[in-house]
Amino acid sequence: MKRVTPLAAGLLFCLLALATVCQAGASDPLFINLTSDDGHRSLMAISFGQNQLQRGHPLTVYLNDKAVRIASKKHGEAFAEQQALLQQIVAKGGTVLVCPMCSQKYGVAESDFLDGVKLTNPDTTGAALFTDNTRTLSW
Repeated sequence: MKRVTPLAAGLLFCLLALATVCQAGASDPLFINLTSDDGHRSLMAISFGQNQLQRGHPLTVYLNDKAVRIASKKHGEAFAEQQALLQQIVAKGGTVLVCPMCSQKYGVAESDFLDGVKLTNPDTTGAALFTDNTRTLSW
């Protein structure tokens, strides 16, 4: 019986500690890493982010690789729905960042970006990504 009590107490402590770690806070930031310019995949990522922003989670959408094309007004016809959602995200206080190296690779000029979309740098991206309790998703 003496062995069972410390064992049970230890197990209870571990379970409580694990439960605390596993709980997502109601306002934990979300960082979405979007690499795809596929219509469905990009729409899923951006829609998911917008839904979480509406639920009180600060949102950063990081467009890199081919996804930088989504930020360009020149590609408005191909990405009309995605661009409308990005504009709503920015209007509601979310952040949309574009990778400079990828932007250059795919010929997306900063002057062609949607309003409110920002060309990023390692400091800005790192600050968003490494904010305490940030959750990340990639598409």
